[in-house]
Amino acid sequence: MRTNRNNEFEHGKDIAVNRLLLATGIVACFSLGVGCKRDSVEQENSPAPENASNGDHAHAEGADDDPGRQASGHHDEVSIGSVAIGDLTVAFAQGHGKVEPGREGHLVVKLPYNDKGATTVRAWLGTEDRTASFVGKGQYAPSHDDYDVHAIAPDPLPENVMWWIEIEKPDGKKVVGSIKPLLK
Repeated sequence: MRTNRNNEFEHGKDIAVNRLLLATGIVACFSLGVGCKRDSVEQENSPAPENASNGDHAHAEGADDDPGRQASGHHDEVSIGSVAIGDLTVAFAQGHGKVEPGREGHLVVKLPYNDKGATTVRAWLGTEDRTASFVGKGQYAPSHDDYDVHAIAPDPLPENVMWWIEIEKPDGKKVVGSIKPLLK
């Protein structure tokens, strides 16, 4: 039989563990919210870093200028083409450099219509069945009328890795397609 002193100790230990779990959860939530914020007022009003172009991401000194780079001010986003997905022709660009195992990839999805963000766009790197993939949900950027999706690439990358995109229209209709990523 336990004494009151042991029960008080166990109760105090439980409270400490709960507080630690709560703090960890809060930190994790804030960490998930960090990413590209192209529409940020702070970014619009703050001076650009010396090593940045007119775009919204820092540009590493000495980085090569890719001729496929978009001219729309997204200096680190490279067009990777357009693909028919269902009855839509969707344009794509890839940011944050080339895809590497275990690293975050950035996909910009430009739909052929503007519904002010009512469509849900999801993307992942890997295979169609999503095995070992992390699915990212797109954030609509009204100033560019496109969706930014961040997803972690599996490690190791599967053979024939692709960007897989799921587009869910406001009426609930889903279509899925893929496009080849730029790989390191």
